[in-house]
Amino acid sequence: MKIAFAVAATLVAGGLLVWGQVARNKTHLKVGDLAPDFTLRSTTGSDFTLSEFRGKKNVVLAFVPKAFTSGCTKEMTAYQAGIGEFNGVQAQVVGISTDDLDTLKRWSTELKASFPMLSDANRKVSGQYGVLAGVLGFANRTTFVIDTEGRIQHIEEGSAALDPTGAATACKRITKNP
Repeated sequence: MKIAFAVAATLVAGGLLVWGQVARNKTHLKVGDLAPDFTLRSTTGSDFTLSEFRGKKNVVLAFVPKAFTSGCTKEMTAYQAGIGEFNGVQAQVVGISTDDLDTLKRWSTELKASFPMLSDANRKVSGQYGVLAGVLGFANRTTFVIDTEGRIQHIEEGSAALDPTGAATACKRITKNP
C-alpha cells in the first residue's frame, strides 16, 4: 500500500513538472506595451518602484525561477560580469524571483551582485507580467527591457534569456534612438 502511494505521488509530481514544462506560460505582454508598475522589496534594503525610473533610466527586469539553481546563477553571474555595459547605457539591471527576501539576500551576497534583486514572494508581479508558472509557483525565465517612458522594448523568454547579450543590445539600441 505504501509503495503504491509513493508511486502514485511520484507520478503526480512528475506529471505536474511535465505539465509545467508543456504549459509554460508565455507572457501576454508585447513590445510597445506599457510595463505594469510595481513596488517590491529589494536586497538593497529599500523598496524598488519601477515608475521611479521613468524619464531617468532604462530598466532590465530579469525574472528567474529560483535562487541558487545552476541556470539562474549562470544568468545573474553573466549580468554581473556585464554590469559595466549596462551602466554605460544608463540601464538599471534588476533580478526578480518568487524566493523570499532573505534567500535573495544570501544569493546576492554569494554572487557579489551590484544590482538589486527583488522578492516577489506573493507572486503578484510575476502574475502581472504573465510569467508565473501556475501551480509550480515560480516565475518562468523571462527578461523585459523597459525604456525611460515605461514601455517594453524587448522580451526574451526561456533559455534565450540566460544570456544577457540580447538585453544589452536592446539597451544600446534604445539609448541611441530615444
